[in-house]
Amino acid sequence: MYIESNKQIHLLHRPEGMPSADDFSLVSHPVADLREGELLVKNLWMSVDPYMRGRMTDSDSYIEPFGLNSVLSGGAIGEVVESRNPRFPVGGKVSSMNGWREYFTSSGDDLQLLPQTEIAEQAFLSVLGMTGMTAYTGLVNVAELKQGDRVFVSAASGAVGAMVCQIAKLKGCYVAGSVGSDEKARYLLDELGVDAVVNYKTTRDLQKSIADACPEGIDVYFENVGGEHLEAVLNLMNDHGRIAVCGMIGQYNATSAQPGPANLSQIIIRKLKLQGFIVSDYWDGYAAFVDQMMQWIAAGQISWEETVYEGIEQAPDAFIGLFNGQNLGKMLVKLA
Repeated sequence: MYIESNKQIHLLHRPEGMPSADDFSLVSHPVADLREGELLVKNLWMSVDPYMRGRMTDSDSYIEPFGLNSVLSGGAIGEVVESRNPRFPVGGKVSSMNGWREYFTSSGDDLQLLPQTEIAEQAFLSVLGMTGMTAYTGLVNVAELKQGDRVFVSAASGAVGAMVCQIAKLKGCYVAGSVGSDEKARYLLDELGVDAVVNYKTTRDLQKSIADACPEGIDVYFENVGGEHLEAVLNLMNDHGRIAVCGMIGQYNATSAQPGPANLSQIIIRKLKLQGFIVSDYWDGYAAFVDQMMQWIAAGQISWEETVYEGIEQAPDAFIGLFNGQNLGKMLVKLA
């Protein structure tokens, strides 16, 4: 099957500060006929995630930077529309890291065939994908969550944060979180059953507000923001507390070096464990995670929200929206 028009999003410039639409370009490339052993996938959904901002900078990190004037990549769910590979029948749904494009060909080695389930396919980009796995891994493997822990979550209404809140509640913990709007605060309190919420955009004293939300201190902090949040929480951690550092979205668009917390001595005084993690290092536990998450979903104990942009052309706006607080839950782009 020859595809003449295959729209893709390329990185045109490396952003300085907040990314803009001018940093991206929409191009179209044809897709050639398949060779033996290959298959053609039509992307249905793609994910945009904060970590992608780091890949837009040409610097050393845990993953190579995006190339200029070439298609971006990221999590995607697609449908096999033509196949010369017996492992992937036409009509099968697959997950891949070949997002930011409408079609792609593959040998199948970089694809995961989705199981037959009544759960919406895009859930494998959120609750059953990297998002849910990140939340679960950070709490269970890194923070060594225990029943009865007092947990604080920054960016608690985001895709990962909302999963963290729910998993911690299911594990019998007291949970508080920070958000950037009253609407998101109501979501956490009314729908997710979080015990207390701080609106960091309206409070005049972030540390006091977090202290009020966590009157018995904090045993586990799930860090998504960094900066002022981390400094405030370090002063409120209980002895032998654990901090799982997932991300620091508050610094991703900084154009100069940002000052670190002035109170790092609290790590010693409070005998804290502070550990950064990358979920790919724990991917051998994915099957066990899916089994547990499917049980919670079947029991109606986990819910998730999606913010959806329509069309490949909207992918840059969806990505930029992550840094403007435009998403409740998982930010997705629907391609077909």
